[in-house]
Amino acid sequence: MSKRHLAHRMGNGKVKVADGPMPVTVKQTRHQFLFGCSEFTTLPYASGQMEGAELAETEKRFHHMTELFNSVTLPFYWGRFEPEQGKPDTDRMMNAARWAKEKGLITKGHPLCWHTVCAPWLMDMTNDKIYETQLARIRRDVAEFAGVIDMWDVINEAVIMPIFDKYDNGITRICKERGRISLIRDLFKTARETNPNGTFLINDFNTSESYDILIEGLLESGVPITTIGIQSHMHQGCWSVEKTEEILERFSRFNLPLHFTEVTLVSGHIMPSHIGDLNDYKEPDWPSTPEGEARQADEVGAFYDILFAHPLVESITWWSFKDGLWLGAPSGLLSLESDPKPAYQALYKRIKGDWWTGKQELMTDENGYVTVTGFKGEYIAVCDGKEIKFTVV
Repeated sequence: MSKRHLAHRMGNGKVKVADGPMPVTVKQTRHQFLFGCSEFTTLPYASGQMEGAELAETEKRFHHMTELFNSVTLPFYWGRFEPEQGKPDTDRMMNAARWAKEKGLITKGHPLCWHTVCAPWLMDMTNDKIYETQLARIRRDVAEFAGVIDMWDVINEAVIMPIFDKYDNGITRICKERGRISLIRDLFKTARETNPNGTFLINDFNTSESYDILIEGLLESGVPITTIGIQSHMHQGCWSVEKTEEILERFSRFNLPLHFTEVTLVSGHIMPSHIGDLNDYKEPDWPSTPEGEARQADEVGAFYDILFAHPLVESITWWSFKDGLWLGAPSGLLSLESDPKPAYQALYKRIKGDWWTGKQELMTDENGYVTVTGFKGEYIAVCDGKEIKFTVV
């Protein structure tokens, strides 16, 4: 992909590093664009709950993760985060979030409201009490993690939420009673009031006009959506170029940042097309194959190329870094043994190669300033033994 097509990803930075003309070495240290993955084992790892072979494998996996990515999604599924009312897993989550931040990763919490993996104890409450408890949960967690986690999927899969019928749950009850727009307005308002500087997403797997219409209605109602989240689980085959571009064009009309929040492509056999819900596909063994890995690498590269070239896309998150961690699918960038697959290498070539500003040997001007053109992000200038951090925007 030519630099001409990526002009929107490029910027300039100027920093004073000396008192006069001096040689200076400039290096990029991180992207402005968010390249990330979901990684839920950070919780036991950061709290020292692993040992032996499990610890060694996890450390190997995290090495590959931090070499490639600059963001990570952490799990706030209510039913797991707070299985007993009033006893949330805050300490372990905070350890995980702080560990990620120390590694230079931007963290996102997923999600604050969802009808699936919902807290079962909500079912003992009236709908009014469920609603109050949901808002209180947002106030508590957004406030508790402010400064460590400032990006949240506020509501997940709202298109289907009021008609979800696989099992009864408290969130579907209040969404059905209050209506999606009314409920979502209150959720976003509460999150924004709690952390005015936060980034707050609506997120959905439904990329049809139904999602489009819901977003339009929310924005017309004044709901402070910061970013549109789009899931792209492609277990049934990679989206065509035409489908991807059509989705990008349709959601671009809102002129809001687009985050591709959950991206998967398999390196084994393709899930049959008649499966309506990915969760319904149960395979005792779904192996990765050499042919599938080659296909996955090609598709990963092509898909990321399209997204990175689009000016409104600001983030891409791979969903489950290692094979088998989500729905038993061979959808990781790493193998079961946490070794990089061809898809990992295809992404590394782009993120740390084609889309990365290489080391530059420059000379400051007569006033000691150096001007840099490169991919937007964070840089360091090394001059006369000193390191100066600066940003290219």
